[in-house]
Amino acid sequence: MALTGLFLITFLIVHLAGNLTLIWGSPEDFNAYAKFMTTFPLIKITSYLLYASILGHAVLGIALARQNKAARPVDYAYNKPSANSSWASRSMALLGIITFVFLVIHMKSFWFEMHWGEIGTDSNGNKDLFTVTNAAFQQLWYVALYVFAMTALGFHLAHGFQSAFQSMGWNHPSYTPLIKKVGMAFSIIVPAAFAIIPVWMFING
Repeated sequence: MALTGLFLITFLIVHLAGNLTLIWGSPEDFNAYAKFMTTFPLIKITSYLLYASILGHAVLGIALARQNKAARPVDYAYNKPSANSSWASRSMALLGIITFVFLVIHMKSFWFEMHWGEIGTDSNGNKDLFTVTNAAFQQLWYVALYVFAMTALGFHLAHGFQSAFQSMGWNHPSYTPLIKKVGMAFSIIVPAAFAIIPVWMFING
C-alpha cells in the first residue's frame, strides 16, 4: 500500500504539471504534452507500472479494509473514534473507492479517446485532445464530479501521505513533523490545483 501510494503521489505531480498547460499554455502545448505522454518509450513503459499500481493499490486497500473489519467484527462498548483518529483515516476505503470510480470515468473520457477515439488534429499534426478536454469541461455535471473527486482525493492524501512514510518505517522525531506538514500541504494544494482547471475552463469556455 505504501509503495504504490508513494508512486501514485509522484505521478500526481507529473500529471498536474502537464495539465496546468490547459490554463497557462496554448492548446498546441497541451496536445504536445499529451502526445509525449503517450509515445515517449520510457513514459509508455512507466505507464504500465502506473496502471498496475492503481489496480494494486485499490485491491490492497479493499483487502486491508476487510482485514481490519474482520479483526474487530463487534464495536467496543464505548467507542469514540474521533478522540484518537481523523475522519480521513477512518474513511480511507470510502475515499479510495470514490477516487477509483472517478479514475475509471476520467480515463474513459480522455485516455481512451486519446488512444482509440476519433479526434481531429491541431495545427502541428498532434491529436487535438485539448478540444475533447474543453468540451468535457463545458458540462457542469462533469466539472462538479471532478471537484467532488478531488475533494475526496485531498482527504485521502491527508492521511495517506504521512501514513505511507510511517508504514515504510521512515519516521523519526526529527523529521516526522515535517513530513506531516508537507503531506497536509500536498493534500490541499495538489487536489485544489487539479480542481481549479475544469472550473477555470468552464467559466472561460
